[in-house]
Amino acid sequence: MADAKVIPFDDDRSRGSSAQRPARRRSPGSRRKGTEPAPVREVQPLPGSASAQDDVPVTREEQPEQPRQPEQAPEESSGLERRIAGGLAFLRRRLTGDYEVDDFGYDAELTDQVLMSLLRPVYEKYFRVEVKGIENIPSEGGALLVANHSGTLPLDGLMMQVAVHDNHPAGRHLRLLAADLVFMLPVVNELARKLGHTLACAEDAERLLGDGELVGVMPEGFKGIGKPFSERYKLQRFGRGGFVSTALRRGVPIVPCSIVGAEEIYPMIGNAKTLARVLGIPYFPITPTFPWLGPLGAVPLPTKWTIQFGEPIPTDGYPPEAAEDPMLMFNLTDQVREQIQHTLYKLLVQRRSVFF
Repeated sequence: MADAKVIPFDDDRSRGSSAQRPARRRSPGSRRKGTEPAPVREVQPLPGSASAQDDVPVTREEQPEQPRQPEQAPEESSGLERRIAGGLAFLRRRLTGDYEVDDFGYDAELTDQVLMSLLRPVYEKYFRVEVKGIENIPSEGGALLVANHSGTLPLDGLMMQVAVHDNHPAGRHLRLLAADLVFMLPVVNELARKLGHTLACAEDAERLLGDGELVGVMPEGFKGIGKPFSERYKLQRFGRGGFVSTALRRGVPIVPCSIVGAEEIYPMIGNAKTLARVLGIPYFPITPTFPWLGPLGAVPLPTKWTIQFGEPIPTDGYPPEAAEDPMLMFNLTDQVREQIQHTLYKLLVQRRSVFF
């Protein structure tokens, strides 16, 4: 029974456990009970080890993403706040009357911020106007821009105005000379004045040119926009050359302008002259869509436009009395007309499609 105690077995197990303890003491984590995973996280991996290589890209990917979002949000919000503040300031000035107009009623602020913004989508997206020769318009001083007129409705003048304003390096404004009918219509009258249009008379034109403004004139008048579709791109008579006399008096250059694409927006196949006389208008157009489709027929066709400004014709080399020389005025008028007509034919030959 003394042997049943098996004392040597207990001694061997205690010896074995004591023999294993030094091996566990060599590991630093064996000195803390229940905290064996913690030292593994605290151990810094050696450079070049697999764990170091795995940790580095994770740290580099997470750090740049978090600071980017708070940096972009203030910029977007500040831009929106500036636009809102600018719009509110604009409305406050309009309501309080704290804005300026010139003697002709031209409102530069309203034109830049509102009216041009309304015309620009039609100019860029609908008619897709292509501008050539903008460098022929002087950067400063007065100049007279002479263009052909077409399209049943005078949209070509508005598109020319946007073309000069948006494409000229100096961002110049074009002051158009309009017919009497424009200023007889209630709403159109106010908008035309705000856009800088004025009555087509020699006195107003000379005053604007003397102030160093760009003045636009379309000598064909109603004969140009009211001509039938069969006579498209054939220039009508340029009047008696009053625009040449005005340019000679002020000594400003004459810049010919040719517009292609406006003739097809309302193909005029007929003219109800009796109805036009009753309504007191120069003509009553009949097109393939108007008046058959009602208001929908008044929508212009989306033709592709090209506006080219030709080389300026100087007038400052003539004496003051040249403005009263009828032969000189006739020659200069014919020169301007021939240059516009020749450019129209050239652009028509280069055009591959009316709409594209």
